[in-house]
Amino acid sequence: MRGALDSWHMGVVIAAYRNHPFHGCALRQEIVAGWVGITQAQLSRIENGPAIKDLDKLIQWARTLGVPAHLLWFQLPQQRHLHPDAPGAPCVAVASPPVPLPATGSFQLVRVGGHGGRAASSDMAAMHTFRAADRHVGGGHLYATVVAYLYSDVAPRLFGEDHGVEGKAVFAAAAALTEMAGWMAHDAGRDDQAQRHFGRALDMSEVGRDRQLSAHVLASMSHLAHHTCRPHDAIRFAHAGEHALSGGPRNPALDAQVFAMQARGFAALHKPSETATLLGRAEKALQQSPDEEPSPWVSHFDEGSLASEAARCMRQLGKLPQAQRHAERIIELRPADRTRSRALGQLILVTVLIEQDQPEQACAIAQDVVDATQSLGSYLVIRQLRDLHQLLAPHSTNTVVKDFLGCLDEALRQRDWLYQWLTKDTRGLPVDSIEVT
Repeated sequence: MRGALDSWHMGVVIAAYRNHPFHGCALRQEIVAGWVGITQAQLSRIENGPAIKDLDKLIQWARTLGVPAHLLWFQLPQQRHLHPDAPGAPCVAVASPPVPLPATGSFQLVRVGGHGGRAASSDMAAMHTFRAADRHVGGGHLYATVVAYLYSDVAPRLFGEDHGVEGKAVFAAAAALTEMAGWMAHDAGRDDQAQRHFGRALDMSEVGRDRQLSAHVLASMSHLAHHTCRPHDAIRFAHAGEHALSGGPRNPALDAQVFAMQARGFAALHKPSETATLLGRAEKALQQSPDEEPSPWVSHFDEGSLASEAARCMRQLGKLPQAQRHAERIIELRPADRTRSRALGQLILVTVLIEQDQPEQACAIAQDVVDATQSLGSYLVIRQLRDLHQLLAPHSTNTVVKDFLGCLDEALRQRDWLYQWLTKDTRGLPVDSIEVT
């Protein structure tokens, strides 16, 4: 990357970034082109033609790739902010840059992986890297890379192990990364694939003898069951997670997670008393301290996570003021760099506001989501944005709503490339053909 930057040719920098081995496999030109709203052919000309001289375009690419200012051959101006209500403010902002993956030192992309005694720590580094990147750019961008890591770095170590301490650690790592792949498949709109990943992750977590990880995977299976309208299955999976945790040292965050998943199931069945009891148990659990060090493979369930589940419960029960309060709590607890979870919280609030006949306030928040998620590879967010047309239809004569829907249509047209890409891996294979055994 430094050599490319020394060339003073942005096309060379883009090509070096796309082909960097950190990604696992090269990013296709049409994907990177989509980050700034141009075509694959235009990007090809930038990479292979004369150096860009236009300062505005250089600045756009530098920000998109996240290049530190001190490594550039030109100066970045101070970020200017334009209030959305100001005259001349655009409906849709320039696409937000994908946040660079965590790096060591100054702008170094380090390939994770390892052999022998370093394998477990390398798997942990990989998981943290993927998880941090996923929060910013979404599972659609990362799914194929995680699957490739499982194939090339983890799967070969699953065979021939003696299932001692080191062998169990490999299976725990495989379970955690496979569960992560399941979430990324879900985020890319591939719930059938996600279900298969979660099932394999549960099997491997049991071989790895990680009780907390097993409970965490069962909570993920519960979430997917909720998403596919199977509340009885969701309750069953979450209750199995509670059982997996019983009899062992207390893990308050996991306790809260499985209680919240059960609460969502009872909310879907319109049982407010059971829902309130379980949400109360979840809140109480989060106030306690763990009896042992939490499993390093389990992602954190915190107050923001609980607020998200509570908001969904209250909305299903028709308790809109409570749902609004919890949704506002999500936004309060999720900073801007938690792009997807913040956007999903905002979209819950948007839906609640529309149902409370506050379409103008809903449109203002929805516009914030549009502006913040243009480089987010999340089918879930895009689908919810598309659903706003139907939700706002009764208010279509409202000038504010009409203007917002026009802006929304334009923004979604710019993201059409993402729909095509989210159904394929980076080698052009349909996602359905990817299997992790």
